[in-house]
Amino acid sequence: MKIGVAGVAGRMGRALVRAVVETEGTTLAAATERRGAGEAGKDAGVIAGVGESGVIVSVDPTVFGDCDAVLDFTSPGASAELSSSLAGLGTAHVIGTTGFTEADETVIHAASRHIPIVKSGNMSLGVNLLSVLVERAAAALPQADIEVLEMHHRRKVDAPSGTALLLGDAAARGRGIDLKSQSVMSREGHTGPREAGTIGFATLRGGSVIGEHDVILALDSERVVLSHIAEDRGVFAHGAVAAALWAVKQPAGLYSMRDVLGLNEG
Repeated sequence: MKIGVAGVAGRMGRALVRAVVETEGTTLAAATERRGAGEAGKDAGVIAGVGESGVIVSVDPTVFGDCDAVLDFTSPGASAELSSSLAGLGTAHVIGTTGFTEADETVIHAASRHIPIVKSGNMSLGVNLLSVLVERAAAALPQADIEVLEMHHRRKVDAPSGTALLLGDAAARGRGIDLKSQSVMSREGHTGPREAGTIGFATLRGGSVIGEHDVILALDSERVVLSHIAEDRGVFAHGAVAAALWAVKQPAGLYSMRDVLGLNEG
């Protein structure tokens, strides 16, 4: 299967190239970077540290026309724009980017009418299994206060993380509530008592932390803590490759990693 990688020079872009090279049955067929990037014109494999691949980094998304799927962990605006381009090319799109605006989401939903798109705040098996456990725990413990705590490296620009929102959404589904209207994103000053039924988020940033998430269900005399720690970006990259292998067999539509892993079944 021919796979393209967008944003190949970034930390995740390099990890994606390595995952494609390491996965049997997949071939790196194209790679892009933003216009003006110093990596344009260079070999994508060399950039990723896997040796010469013969794939030269382009700034033109039409190079993905020969690909079966494209892996994309770039930026919200770039991912939305790429979805439109891939819809015209008939190429499946795997999106691990987070921090989208409502306008970006609208563009991606429109593209999904023409191509299969897998979009997830986290591509790892562990986190998506955790989301199922969080949903069930939230339903089983309706009296518990739910807080989502996340920590990432100092360079991460969006908060809360896409994974934290994914887990918060799982908790909201378990409760049968709307996350957007029932979430508390920050607390400062004299806030008064905690409002029952809300889902709180706390964000930490520092060092080189790849990703740590805790979902805390606090009861009067006990706490249930469901956790995930990512120790290598490779878990996200290999999950994205698995998503691509799955997506090319699907009709046009917008899917999640829970669909890819069969966790929405039953």
